[in-house]
Amino acid sequence: MSIFDVFDRISQDTGKTTGTPEYIIAGLGNFGMQFDNTRHNAGFDVVDALAEQYGTEINRMQFKGKTAVVDIEGFKCLLLKPTTYMNKSGESIVEAMEFYKLDVDSLIVVCDDISLDCGKIRIRRKGSHGGHNGLRNIIDLTGRDDFLRIKVGVGKKPHPDYDLAKWVLGKFRPADMEKIKTATENACEALKLMVLDETDEAMNRYN
Repeated sequence: MSIFDVFDRISQDTGKTTGTPEYIIAGLGNFGMQFDNTRHNAGFDVVDALAEQYGTEINRMQFKGKTAVVDIEGFKCLLLKPTTYMNKSGESIVEAMEFYKLDVDSLIVVCDDISLDCGKIRIRRKGSHGGHNGLRNIIDLTGRDDFLRIKVGVGKKPHPDYDLAKWVLGKFRPADMEKIKTATENACEALKLMVLDETDEAMNRYN
């Protein structure tokens, strides 16, 4: 048994999955009640929903974030919500990667995307940050952009002059709630396929 197995066994609450994670699934967002149900927290919402499916909550403080370990299709996965605020998401992710000696091949990131219609998701194996500051920070700190990601569509700004920060930090409109619920459910199902190295199938089903 490695030191990481021992660490997790003594640190996790009784009944939770223990052992060294093989994947890090990081949902991006901003911590604080004022950010709940905002567009920029779509990544948080997905990993919270995934944790709920496996009967746990993401509430353990470590790696500059909140975490939980779940067993997805036989693979131990660290669910991570950085508490660094969006622009420094990479700090939390890199700390977790270094601790468990994982690289970006074992990383899946879930974040919001204003270029996608609300309720749509897009799965990618690599790519630029596309102006998303959370992705930008991860790419800057890892030096790589070839990590799996799920982008959750939150819709475009109402008009070009609308303040971007106000839009992404705004809450979903009632008319969009059912759409974002569907997107969250689809993203959770896609994550299960991606952990099984069936990313192409996830793309075919949900892109």
